[in-house]
Amino acid sequence: MGAVWKRGRRRDYISDALSQLTGWVHEGDCLKRTLPLDDTEHAMLTEHISVAADTFGVRPHIRRLDGRTQIQLCAGDNGALTSAEIGMAARVEAAYQSLNP
Repeated sequence: MGAVWKRGRRRDYISDALSQLTGWVHEGDCLKRTLPLDDTEHAMLTEHISVAADTFGVRPHIRRLDGRTQIQLCAGDNGALTSAEIGMAARVEAAYQSLNP
């Protein structure tokens, strides 16, 4: 049996995805997350992100500020977030959770 699609109001997939991604904020054409990490955790997470970014074809912006790691995933040239940015956010979240079980 296949999926059943209901007619009616179309759901906003970004809002649906963000409801599953604790701590991520949707601002304009970007997804943002700030994580409290020490220097070692930051280095490990940055490595995970760089590997996943190649897979998703996304260029995350990562910066370290006052003991926190700030991650920003922005839409490409078309100005709209895609499943690549959403998937990348999920991958970052999974990597973060693995650092802090």
